[in-house]
Amino acid sequence: MGETSLRVLVVGASGAVGGAAARQLAGHGAEIALAGRNMSRLEERAQELGGRPWRAFDAYDLDRCAGMAGWACKALGGLGAVVVAVGVAGFGPASEVPIPASEHLFTVNALAPITVVRGALEILPPGGAAVVVTGEVVDRPALGMADYAAAKAALATWLGIAGREVRRRRVTLTDARLPHLNTGFANRPVVGDTPSLGPGADPEEVVARLVVAPVLAAHRTPLEPRGTVRAR
Repeated sequence: MGETSLRVLVVGASGAVGGAAARQLAGHGAEIALAGRNMSRLEERAQELGGRPWRAFDAYDLDRCAGMAGWACKALGGLGAVVVAVGVAGFGPASEVPIPASEHLFTVNALAPITVVRGALEILPPGGAAVVVTGEVVDRPALGMADYAAAKAALATWLGIAGREVRRRRVTLTDARLPHLNTGFANRPVVGDTPSLGPGADPEEVVARLVVAPVLAAHRTPLEPRGTVRAR
């Protein structure tokens, strides 16, 4: 990939983290395609960024998740990187989380991102990269977060193994373990009440450092291996 040919699919672009990643990557001159759940917000952001291609999807539609990278490759005329920033929070004692809520947490936080990346691995060329947002909850799971933390940990484990498997193809997978951010994400749980989490970090700075920087670094130095990127 040449320095001016970075083409990136941003999945979760209708959310705060994905939206910030899309804006920052566009600011670095990347050609981007946007995907997300909120159709109106997605279309608005695509227009704000100069009429970028966009596509709405639901995390439960795993076939659509699997085909997302193929769609972006056609829309952009190639694909060099994928950013996946989808997820939902959920809280409550493990014995009290309803089965449908648990299923939702695992589908949105693990199955959907895994399926997007699996589809991308069929397309990404040598030097390609995928940066996937998990969270510090993987390293520091707290009481009342069993299902949420387990779903994120499942995604992190999959990324770690898959990343080792594709390294020989010079494709890098980065597990971006973001800290609690000042985005309101934790205040919109699908189950339970939000615990006291303290002040959140600045999303723009964290996204630039833990999400966008690995994409740009992989683009510029495709032979350098990546792994887990944690907040510091």
